[in-house]
Amino acid sequence: MSRGAALRRLAAYEARWLVSLGWWVARRRIGVAPGERALKYAGAQAAFVYGLAFVCVVESVGVSVLLADRPVAHTVMLVLDVYTVLVVLGLQAAAVTRPHVLGAEILWLRAGARRDIRIPLELITSVRHDLRFVREPAKDGSEVVELVVGDQTSVTVELSEPVVAVGLLGRRETVRTVRFHADDPRAAVTALRAQLTALHAGAGEGTGPGTGSGGCSAPGTGEGTAPGEGAAPERGGAAVRQG
Repeated sequence: MSRGAALRRLAAYEARWLVSLGWWVARRRIGVAPGERALKYAGAQAAFVYGLAFVCVVESVGVSVLLADRPVAHTVMLVLDVYTVLVVLGLQAAAVTRPHVLGAEILWLRAGARRDIRIPLELITSVRHDLRFVREPAKDGSEVVELVVGDQTSVTVELSEPVVAVGLLGRRETVRTVRFHADDPRAAVTALRAQLTALHAGAGEGTGPGTGSGGCSAPGTGEGTAPGEGAAPERGGAAVRQG
């Protein structure tokens, strides 16, 4: 990827978390349409983010006192400190206002403003509660993508076909397994399995006797929203895209 393209992606990311701050203050969510279920995940990182923001504020006050007799340096550091606090709070704002979304045909997984993954439900073969504490990212070539929150994932989704995951800076990788975190993973798994069951039941009725519905092999076991983001998912190995 060219340097210009990378800078454009970073600028878009910057705009997304800034917008999230406004929606956070308004106590609204982005991209959750009526009838869709929001799966929250921000709780796992809340204590860390708020603690870091507090430390940044204390540091800002200390620096302001030390540089009180140097107006230029004081102004520069004040701007940097305010920006730093906004960045930290933006991490939480993006996670709160951009939850995972379970729709009628799409599972939309998000990692704050950094990445989003739209997976057609018909590609999901299994979903399970699977608590993992992540110490290092998945290795290249493992066909696994992890949306880690608070150093953990708690739900694992297996796919029948590989999809292409695109990172923040445009890095692409083929994946068959997606791991993500939900504040209530058991409820998320139950809801997703129920949606898969409904999807396959509807497909079975539509195709009539003797026609398989395909897809999941074991599906057993709003608040005000902003307009939805992004386009419909691409098929043929391109269901995952950058948010």
